[in-house]
Amino acid sequence: MRIGIFSDVHANHEALSAVLEAYRRESIDAYYCLGDTVGYGGSPNECADLVREVAKVTILGNHDAAVSGRMDYSYYYEAARHALDAHAAMLSAENMSWLKSLPYEHRLEAINVLLCHGSPVRLEEFEYIFAPEQARECLGIYDKIGHLTLIGHSHLCKVFALTRNSVEELSPLDFELEPDRKYIVSVGSVGQPRDGDNRASYTVYDTKDKRFEFKRIEYDIELAVDKVLRARLDPNFARRLPMGV
Repeated sequence: MRIGIFSDVHANHEALSAVLEAYRRESIDAYYCLGDTVGYGGSPNECADLVREVAKVTILGNHDAAVSGRMDYSYYYEAARHALDAHAAMLSAENMSWLKSLPYEHRLEAINVLLCHGSPVRLEEFEYIFAPEQARECLGIYDKIGHLTLIGHSHLCKVFALTRNSVEELSPLDFELEPDRKYIVSVGSVGQPRDGDNRASYTVYDTKDKRFEFKRIEYDIELAVDKVLRARLDPNFARRLPMGV
């Protein structure tokens, strides 16, 4: 089975559409979204509609939680709070209800894969894993995490290989899982990459070959930028898209 895993769409309809079109060439059996369908971008309803249609399971992201009233975001900086408030006002009743129903994690028992948005250690706190120090916290729950634990949140592509007492950061390149190690993989962002590559990020896991693959696809950034500006969100959310930061 080949599964498609993507995250952090952030209301970027152009990026999501390009990713879904690219996935059609990958013989995908099931799709999973790791959260943050909304926030930052100009098309929250369009993206929520698409994710609801294609994803077998969608995980709750911090922006999803904020927009749906499931967390306090008063400490977010002003522009982010404004975008979240704007999206809460824009969302249809169906999409708002959907966000309110999303789980913090989901386990694919048959293939030993754990899905969550941020660190699996304290799910409701949406903590980042972008360095070995953060990944090392997962050693305390080694038996809980999957052979493969997939996360988003940082908007970066990252790979960490774990044993019961060690963490090694690997290059974010295609790899095959080894039976005596567990892996935490950050899948990057569809709608707002922050690794200097402005192309939308998405991933594929082949459960038979135990092979994980990173993918990138170009999309209509100019149109995505225009939609952010027309939604009267912070112009910085638009400016960062062409730079991939």
